[in-house]
Amino acid sequence: MSESEISREADAATLRALMGRPDYLRFWLSRVASTLGVQIQSVALGWQVYAVARETMDVAQSAFFVGMIGLAAFIPVFLLALPAGEAADRYDRKTILRLCYAAEIATALVLVAAAVFGFASLTLLLVLSAAFGASRAFMGPAGTALGPMLVPRSLLPRAIALNSLAWQGASIIGPAIGGLLVALAPAASYAGAAGLYLFALACIHGIRGNTRPEVNPGSRWALMKEGLAYVWTNKIVFGAISLDLVAVLLGGATALLPVFARDVLHVGPEGFGLLRASPAIGATLVAIYLARNPIRRRAGPVMFAGVAVFGLATIVFGLSTSLPLSVLALAVLGGADMLSVFVRQTLVQIVTPDAMRGRVAAVSSLFIGASNELGEFESGVVARFLGPVGAAVSGGVGAVLATGLWARLFPDLRKADRLE
Repeated sequence: MSESEISREADAATLRALMGRPDYLRFWLSRVASTLGVQIQSVALGWQVYAVARETMDVAQSAFFVGMIGLAAFIPVFLLALPAGEAADRYDRKTILRLCYAAEIATALVLVAAAVFGFASLTLLLVLSAAFGASRAFMGPAGTALGPMLVPRSLLPRAIALNSLAWQGASIIGPAIGGLLVALAPAASYAGAAGLYLFALACIHGIRGNTRPEVNPGSRWALMKEGLAYVWTNKIVFGAISLDLVAVLLGGATALLPVFARDVLHVGPEGFGLLRASPAIGATLVAIYLARNPIRRRAGPVMFAGVAVFGLATIVFGLSTSLPLSVLALAVLGGADMLSVFVRQTLVQIVTPDAMRGRVAAVSSLFIGASNELGEFESGVVARFLGPVGAAVSGGVGAVLATGLWARLFPDLRKADRLE
């Protein structure tokens, strides 16, 4: 048997061992379901806000309000991220997740009612986006810190990789499902999200192992400062999460998909669903490849290459006036995003000690929230002045330039080799 065959057999045995642990399997399923729900709900919100705004506003003004969704969701993440991380290192992580899922269900049901009975307004949708963000501020750190508690140390690297794959896969497949559901009706998207949150809640409720962390001595403020200091001084962690912040902040073209579908490519809600599905196609293909051929060497260069391709694909999408070319560009964009973020998430979790996972995850979620929600806001603002095409192209150029700059600023990250 060759060395590669032995390695693949060992990977398969490790995967079977992980999935044979009921608590970890429940956690993993809850992670997939909740992330799918979050993404489906986000897509529906974007489409509905744009549709409501277009009733009384022009394209540029409506695109600005699509970006405002991201800002409304990011403000509570910014305000609550550090307390949420400290809470995840102090209180029962399963209980935190159960409360978060209950809040997500309530938000989704209000959106269903607003869509069905016709009382959705820009103000209501933005307020609900803020409530959505508050829940996610606590859900991210608690979920990231809980997973490693459910497996033995020997299985931790593979568990981290699977957790990252579940989150990233669902976060890109989710928008595709949301795009297809919103073509039917926004209420269908919100109802689907509520059902997924309910399933996630049931999975988390079924976990039987210990989910309460050992609390470090010190005040809450001292513990939060310790987490910030760790992220700042560990250049692999800081470089990885800040690169994601800058690249997605600048290259967030997917936030403008409602604008491109309706007023650039003129393909309507059906075309919007196809555009939303395209990143998922690329991401799924890359995820399948990574599951069968895990990255073993040169992790840093692979991550930087993924971010650079992400930026280039964003430029192509912004310049395209053809639906097939736009679909292809978005598929490449999704695959590159899956590759780079998979490496980043795995690197960050592997080098972080268990006692600090909640706080480091909080800082990471703050950066990720900034890149996603503020990226939507940035795209909306730039689209207000340069138009949607100018916003997408300039963002892609910025992502490519950021890749080169970060490779120079963080040599340890560039030289990162094994995901172990």
